[in-house]
Order: sequence, then C-alpha cells, then structure tokens
Amino acid sequence: MPANLTPDYRAAEAAFRKARDPGQRLEWLREMLRVIPKHKGTDHLQGDIKRRIKELSADLERPKAGGAHSGPALVIRPEGAAQIALLGPPNAGKSSIHRRLTGSDAQVAPYRFTTQYPEPGMMPYEGIHFQLLDLPAVSPEHPVPWLASTLQTADACLLVMDLADPAGPEEMAAVHAVLRERRVTLLDRWESAGPAAEGNEDAFALRLPTLLVANKADRVGDAAAELRALLELTGLRYPAFVVSAATGHGLGEICPRLFTHLGLVRVYTKLPGHPPNRDRPFALRRGQTVEDVARLVHKDLARSLRYARVWGASGFDGQQVGSEHPLADGDVVELHT
Repeated sequence: MPANLTPDYRAAEAAFRKARDPGQRLEWLREMLRVIPKHKGTDHLQGDIKRRIKELSADLERPKAGGAHSGPALVIRPEGAAQIALLGPPNAGKSSIHRRLTGSDAQVAPYRFTTQYPEPGMMPYEGIHFQLLDLPAVSPEHPVPWLASTLQTADACLLVMDLADPAGPEEMAAVHAVLRERRVTLLDRWESAGPAAEGNEDAFALRLPTLLVANKADRVGDAAAELRALLELTGLRYPAFVVSAATGHGLGEICPRLFTHLGLVRVYTKLPGHPPNRDRPFALRRGQTVEDVARLVHKDLARSLRYARVWGASGFDGQQVGSEHPLADGDVVELHT
C-alpha cells in the first residue's frame, strides 16, 4: 500500500533533514509523527520514527557522567566547522589517529573493539576547528545498534583501513555491508553528499562523503603502491591517501582535504572603525551569504540587518552589499543594523 505522504509531512521531513542540533531533530521527528497519515502504508515508517524518537529522547535526557544512571552520550552535538566521523574495521588505528589529531584521551589498545562509545575531539586548522568523532569499529562481529543515529549529525567520514593487513579488502567489504544494513551510504563524490533526495520514501537514509585514510604506512615498503593495488582490488573510488598514526606521516593532509572537499570558507567580522577580528573566523560553506554570517553572530541579527560592507575576494574593499551577497574565503564583513 503506498504511503501517500502529505505536504505537511514532507515539510517536516525536509526540516528534519536540515536540522543539525539533536534537540531540533527531536522536535521535527515528533512533528513528522504528528502529521504522518495513519494507515497501513505508513506502519513501518511510523515505527521507525517512534524508535528514533525514543532513542534520541533517551540520549538527550541522559544525566551527565557522574549522575545517577549516567552514561556516555550516543548523539554528539555538532561543533566547529564540520563534524567528521571516523569509521573503519577493528584495529585499523582510528583511535590512534584521533589522539594524534585532537590530543584526546581516546583509548588505544592492541585488541579489537577497544572503542565502545562516541569520543569527540576538536581538530584545529588555520583558525577553525573540525569536530572529529571516534566511533566503535564497524564489524558484523560486534553490531552497534545506535551507530546510524549517531552518524545522522555528521558532515563527512574518514574511512580508516590498515594498509598492512592482508585481510584489508575483506574488512572493507564487511564495513560497507554493515553500513548498508543501517541505510548508510559512503560517497566518493562529495558534490552529491547530503540526505537522501527529496521525495525518497526513506527519510532516514544517510549519504556521507568519504575520504579513505590508509593507515600504518610505516609497516609496508612502498605505501603508495600498496594503496594503488588496494584500490584496484576493491574497486573503491574514494579520494585516498596514506598516513601513519605512529609517525604522523600524512596526517597533515587531512584538514586541508576536508576544507577543500567540504567547500568551506573563513569569514572575519569587524566593527565600524575597528580592525577585523582575525582570531575567530566564522566557517561557512561556499555560496553562503552575509545573512548567514549575521545569523552566526546572533540568531536575531539577521532580522535587523540593513546592509554590510565587505573587504576581500567577493567585492572591492569597503563595498556596500545586501544580505544575499555570497562570501569568499578570507572576506572581512562589517554588519550594519
């Protein structure tokens, strides 16, 4: 029986897809459940929505560590320029990479399935930060029921594999099979990233743009040749490069690649008659506007904004522009209300 979903439901679903804050996502899930047509054709979808509401509510209501019945958060509120998920098979070195890049206390051990819960950390890059999320290993041996819910707020994925492991191709196949079961697709074309297309009956299908990080390059002879052979053998087409969490080799490539592939720009603000604040740029996506900067400064500022002046690549120095003016990397914006 067809679902015949209504415009009200489609609008709530679209808002849910765009929401990044877990609290807002919960509100839109409840709205989706309220307006969804109640008939046999939507029984499965209703059940899925109810399950996600229950899971997200439980996680948001969970006391902080140290309180009664407390436990680690399973849904991590996004911070910084983008939230990046670390995924991979057991013992690929995800936690070692996390420690190197964020200075976290992510647990590293020689045995499998060391990481049990999401571990966030901040990865600095030229004035901005990426939130890097270490996650449990993806493996059919050790299913993680909440993994897909946690990934809903991620902007992209670093897929980590052990370049020195002869079973690497089989491990990669197992990772992709587990993710497919959870309706998560890893993309090699970043421009097609985002939620499932509008009108898709599966509101919760997730598509994550992905970089393949071939770790443990220090344990093989010609790491670049090993990577080429692996890509040819597996047919994987992700943008890929070799690293070593042990020596730090290649880790410096991660942030510049994320910055480029995500289409990020850094925008600085200034007050009239004062120099720009170069310490804390705002991170936007390419194509975002003066209005988006105003909203990041304060949620009410966009409504009272009259015009702005910009200095940088998007216009001539001091040019007066409107709220819809698109900004470029390095622009300085002076907001006038």
